Amino acid sequence: MCVWAQPKRYLGGDISLLPSYEAQGTVYKDSSGRQVSLLPFLKRQGWNMIRVRLFVDPQNAPEGHKDEGVCQDLNYVIGLCRQIKKAGMQVMLDFHYSDTWADPGKQFTPKRWEGCDAQAMTDSVYTYTRASLMAMKKAGVAPEMIQVGNEITNGMLWPTAQLYAKGDSTTTQERWVILCNLLKAGSRACREICPKSQIIIHTEKAGDWDITRNYYTQLRRHDVDYDIIGLSYYPMWHKSIPNLGKTLDNLAWLFPEKPVMIVETAAYYSHENDRWAKPDQYAEFYPITIEGQTQFTRELITELRRHHNVTGLFWWFPEENAFGNNVVKGWLNRGLFNNHNGQVLPAFKEFNNFSK
Repeated sequence: MCVWAQPKRYLGGDISLLPSYEAQGTVYKDSSGRQVSLLPFLKRQGWNMIRVRLFVDPQNAPEGHKDEGVCQDLNYVIGLCRQIKKAGMQVMLDFHYSDTWADPGKQFTPKRWEGCDAQAMTDSVYTYTRASLMAMKKAGVAPEMIQVGNEITNGMLWPTAQLYAKGDSTTTQERWVILCNLLKAGSRACREICPKSQIIIHTEKAGDWDITRNYYTQLRRHDVDYDIIGLSYYPMWHKSIPNLGKTLDNLAWLFPEKPVMIVETAAYYSHENDRWAKPDQYAEFYPITIEGQTQFTRELITELRRHHNVTGLFWWFPEENAFGNNVVKGWLNRGLFNNHNGQVLPAFKEFNNFSK
């Protein structure tokens, strides 16, 4: 494994929709209400890496998903990564291997790969990953870290590499072989084109140690080549922070050679204009308020600093800002800027404690 000469901890977020906000003239403000340019502002606040998602052909995504921010094709990503590098930060590239959102409930095969058998799908992952990275490298924006897949506990490129599929005669072990071959193909392309970049395998069951353990044990058993365990952790879906702490302790014990990054996290500060949540939903651990979001962030960072194996923390969709634009049709209210006035939220200040 090639270790980059970088700070011990990586701090950042997935700001994949920033160019769309900038195109509509969205105004971001600091805590004093002064207008700021977002990327330089993040750099000044200690962020050193930005995560960017990449879809295969997002023009094929359902219209509803486009309304949620699915638009990141290769040209879009290269343009955004130029901005990130210019601002003095590094890039984590997140391959979704889909035309739209890839997450625990959906890992849709891209239209261009529909009908492929397992071997053809493996070849396609290798060729596509290689070509994408070659284009980024040629543009001078090669990523320092690369996710081969996004939240893939249940597999990816369904149904070809779907784990735990119901009503299918294919055995679980056969499906593990198919999935791991896909991951190996993606990793091989990364090593060939970006040999100094670190590879992340990203899952989303941080609150369930048995599932997490089994997943990364299977990767070890099948000799999948990667460097970093990437986890999603959201309090509303993945249990309490102490429960996350147990998973991190266990990972350090069972996989001492693998650093761990929280590559996605976020918490609500409101449910206003939220099409996906009820007013009182997701308040089990933290109130749905600005203060609740701040409390969550403080307690999460306190917990993460206890674990020597945790080397990264990334907020998902911190750039959300509905002030003066209609980039997305609904409000998630999990970003780090107030949807009413574009001003940075108090939770943002807590990140200063992660890199200390």
